[in-house]
Amino acid sequence: MTDPLATEAQPAERRTRALAMRAAGRSVPKIADELQVARSTVYGWVRHIPVDPERRAEHRRAHAKVMTDARWAGHHDERERRRAVAHDAVRARIGVVGDRDLMLAGAVIYWSEGRKSKPWRRDERVTLTNSDPRLVELFLRFLAVCGIERDVPHYRVSIHESADVAAAAAWWVEVLQLPAHRFRRATLKRHRPTTTRHNTGDDYHGCLVVEVPRSRELYWTIEGIVDAAVGRHG
Repeated sequence: MTDPLATEAQPAERRTRALAMRAAGRSVPKIADELQVARSTVYGWVRHIPVDPERRAEHRRAHAKVMTDARWAGHHDERERRRAVAHDAVRARIGVVGDRDLMLAGAVIYWSEGRKSKPWRRDERVTLTNSDPRLVELFLRFLAVCGIERDVPHYRVSIHESADVAAAAAWWVEVLQLPAHRFRRATLKRHRPTTTRHNTGDDYHGCLVVEVPRSRELYWTIEGIVDAAVGRHG
């Protein structure tokens, strides 16, 4: 047997939910669809509640994002499939990466991203700073080919002061399998509250600085590899 009190309470509960949803900026059609109630009924319940324009705009933006994501979902899936195919093809073409490949790649990486000596500042210490763990991993493999294992360089994180510095250092240690005792005090960058930079979320781990001690001859080696690659002699 149907409980008459429960039957009477159901419309009252829906009306309460409708009022809360309207106060949060939801449209009458959206409320009606979610509560499975006629739009005219919902309108009668909520017509006295003005909608905050900012909340309405926020809901419109959220709805537009959902629709856009749904529209492009198939395209994204196809792009990722083609990306995987391209990766597999190039892996098959390259095959095993040998010491010579790592020597060339590491030297070019350093000459592009590393600290270089200048005519006005003679400094032949090997120091690389980068935020991409794949690039740093490749450089570390280059160092290994040169006889420099991961427990030789000093490491430090260069990161904005608003970030979790300890967590960033731990992340680099884990991802690159680095000895934590070789890490030095982090370099902190000044935080600007009104920054427009995008590297502010949980995936931001700053840059890793790799400093190789007593590395003058290694610097000359890198210099020589780059000269050889471009056909420069002497």
